[in-house]
Amino acid sequence: MKMFYPFLAYRPFLWLLLAVNIGGTAYGYYWYEGQLKDTPPIFLAFVPDSPTASLFFVFVLIAFLLKKNWPLVEALAIVTLFKYGIWAVVMNLLVLVVTGDLGWTGWMLVASHFAMAVQGLLYAPFYRIKLWHLVAAAIWTLHNDVIDYVFFMMPRYEVLYLYTKEIGYFTFWLSIAAIFIAWYFCVRHGRREYTLQAG
Repeated sequence: MKMFYPFLAYRPFLWLLLAVNIGGTAYGYYWYEGQLKDTPPIFLAFVPDSPTASLFFVFVLIAFLLKKNWPLVEALAIVTLFKYGIWAVVMNLLVLVVTGDLGWTGWMLVASHFAMAVQGLLYAPFYRIKLWHLVAAAIWTLHNDVIDYVFFMMPRYEVLYLYTKEIGYFTFWLSIAAIFIAWYFCVRHGRREYTLQAG
């Protein structure tokens, strides 16, 4: 596994990953276009969950290409990429269970969001996150849950409307899991750590 990390730091691969994430982020905001039109301005920053997570990672990659670390953005990225990546996979599979069909778009969302969660974790040894960065990311993430399930700004899956309470409960604990995972891989003493040398 140790031999794999120089490839992650390889500059052409970082550029490729940056291009993929910019494209995915743009598509994600487009996917939310209809909901954003109906969203009160005060909630706009908290509605497009997945594209905002990948946008955080776009800035992480830009920092890497500049041979820098932006730890607060790294903390926001790893927590939200894992949370919303896994969340979207579970929601789309739940749609499959409820309706019996998912379609190619749904499977594309499953694959792309699973990749989101994985990429955030793969780069964990390169992050330089301190506890206060993680605390700030945790506040953002849990606050977003309040916006989604108290003010009902969650992503629109009409066929899952009857399960909103259960989904909200699941989402809260997924947030806790994402925060713990970020602490385990990025903050705890004795974690694996590599220096980014994108040549």
